[in-house]
Amino acid sequence: MSRSLARQSLVVAAVAALIDAVGLGLCGVFAVAPWQAGAVMAGIVVGDLALAAPPRTAGVVAVAQVVVRLAAAWLLHRHGFDGQFAGVGLLVAGYRTGAWLSGPKSVSTMLLLCGGVATSHLLSRDHAGHDWRLIVPSTVAAGCVPWLVGRYTAARGAYIADLEQRERLRRQEHQVALERAVTEERAAIARDLHDVISHHVSAIGIHAGAARMAMADTTNGAATRSLAAVESSSRAAMVDLRRQLDLLHGRDDAGQRQPGLVDIDGLIEHVRAAGLTVEVAVRGSVVELPESLDVTVYRIVQEMLTNALRHGDGAHARLAVVYQPNRVVIRATNPIPPVPNSSDTAVPRGLGGIRRRTELFDGALDYGPDSSGTSWHTTVSVPIGGS
Repeated sequence: MSRSLARQSLVVAAVAALIDAVGLGLCGVFAVAPWQAGAVMAGIVVGDLALAAPPRTAGVVAVAQVVVRLAAAWLLHRHGFDGQFAGVGLLVAGYRTGAWLSGPKSVSTMLLLCGGVATSHLLSRDHAGHDWRLIVPSTVAAGCVPWLVGRYTAARGAYIADLEQRERLRRQEHQVALERAVTEERAAIARDLHDVISHHVSAIGIHAGAARMAMADTTNGAATRSLAAVESSSRAAMVDLRRQLDLLHGRDDAGQRQPGLVDIDGLIEHVRAAGLTVEVAVRGSVVELPESLDVTVYRIVQEMLTNALRHGDGAHARLAVVYQPNRVVIRATNPIPPVPNSSDTAVPRGLGGIRRRTELFDGALDYGPDSSGTSWHTTVSVPIGGS
């Protein structure tokens, strides 16, 4: 923006210098006083080019414009030329004085400009120089009106800047209020999770452990294994729940990181303990995934295995993780039970969670039974590095 203003100032100064130089050259004074006219023209060009100087020089440039105008008026009067020199640079100097100066300095400079215009009229041989009724409006038009326009422009710019500043402050306050509301809502959710869900999950683990210990001496091995799986799953749920509570509270320490693909072995062990045999195959060169994608892939695998445990035959499933040059593909398959489970109404919800996580990373989801109708597959393909 500053460079653009500087270029525009140079253009204005160059145009003013060109017009004033041409105006003086066409009046005919060079034919009778070439050296004096050349000196005055040089002063006009220098004074007009000074209009591109920094704003702090507005007062000095205005004084220079008054001197140049009086010199031109004196030159024309001395050699008997009618009319006066119409300086564009003086008009621009008046505007700069009103726009960039303030207080008594601005007013006194404006009065100096008006005095220079009035004096040049008095020195001229035209009719306006001998009629005060013509001198006053001409002086106001050339010396005061540009100053008033500059004052108005500066005031308008300050007003717009004030409005923009207020708008920025309003947006900042709105953002702070929104962040505060989100923080408070997250804290409320964390309290509810801690007070309700964590209590019941802890109770499940405690009672399952007590029941398993009570049945340790019995011969019912299946019941003991089921209770051990419930106890193990409740502990894993508490670990995940504590991680989510830490995230809601804004704590994500390195020691409490979110699980990723490196933790899939532990996830599979929990599923196997629940009675589901899982065959795992990893193909391709293993690459390190971005943290957010790594957590998402883990949650997708977790949901896939949970769906296989709930809605499959509950005995067998296969999981394949394929690393491609730019993608990672996860595919889970499990047999479809002859009689649908009563919990099959929850399948759309589980697949909906997988779909949302997949779409978040511009991935693709494909699921459904195979051609024989005896096996169900869920396949997710996600670009590596997607966000």
